Amino acid sequence: MTHSKHTIDLTAASWRKSSHSDGGNGCVEVADGYAGAMPVRDSKEPTKPGITFSVTAWSAFIGSINAN
Repeated sequence: MTHSKHTIDLTAASWRKSSHSDGGNGCVEVADGYAGAMPVRDSKEPTKPGITFSVTAWSAFIGSINAN
């Protein structure tokens, strides 16, 4: 895994849940609009920092879920 020395400021991020979520707070949220990165956070902990994946890693993760 490659780690970046740069951090992304997520204070103004616009978070969204999947349209498949049950409407509760047990969801993963993502923020769009960060070139080359996919910020992710736990909707139960919105004040805690999110984590950021490369778009390549995020796409591979989603692809593996959809394959099952």
